[in-house]
Amino acid sequence: MPRYFFNVIDRSAQPDADGFEFPDIYAAQDAAVRLCGEIIKEMDGKFWEQPIWWLQVISSDHRLLFTFTFSAEEHDSDRRG
Repeated sequence: MPRYFFNVIDRSAQPDADGFEFPDIYAAQDAAVRLCGEIIKEMDGKFWEQPIWWLQVISSDHRLLFTFTFSAEEHDSDRRG
């Protein structure tokens, strides 16, 4: 079964040393979407402290397969006031 690596890149790179096995790239994409949701949920309000980050999915032969890019911009400064 193919192995996929999920690297989180924010202020520092957090490479996935172990990876995960999935039957195909579509299963890896589904897992990556779920992982992104979990990361955002865990960040809670700290998302605003790290307004841009990426999740890169790499194949076992080191090819970049796809990237999720997340960013946030707060435009209403009075809202948090």
